[in-house]
Amino acid sequence: MGKGRGLIEEFKKFIMRGNVMDMAVGVIVGGAFTSIVTSLNQDILTPVLGIFGGTDFSNLKVTLGTGESAPVLCYGNFITAVINFLITAFVIFVLVKVINGIGDRFLKKEEAKEPEPPAVKTCPYCMSEIAAEAVRCPHCTSMLAEETGAENIISGSVESAG
Repeated sequence: MGKGRGLIEEFKKFIMRGNVMDMAVGVIVGGAFTSIVTSLNQDILTPVLGIFGGTDFSNLKVTLGTGESAPVLCYGNFITAVINFLITAFVIFVLVKVINGIGDRFLKKEEAKEPEPPAVKTCPYCMSEIAAEAVRCPHCTSMLAEETGAENIISGSVESAG
């Protein structure tokens, strides 16, 4: 019983993760979006294309053989499915492009607002690159100049800034 209960708890933890829930919502929205695109294709685009081409794709079929029970190849439905795919892919491409453009604009504004301080600085004694927050050089062990009010602390001694 202990193993089964642990497995159930682990499954609950997996299901309740944020990315699994996001994926589930994405699948549901994707299904709804697919039905919208299918309707757009079958109810609007296919009849319009039929006007120019003289044919409605959904009626395109070939009977393989003779008789009432002969199989029918409905290649018009396949053409409709391909058109649905291309429309769906194009709409998703446009949506992702727009969302990425908005995200890039927002990111550029954030970067312009807050310039990041340098992550490293140079030791004035040995010219080594060290962390910007360091107060002592790890290479030559010199105390680095640190401004504290009117005094500078250099090499362990206190000197007047004046």
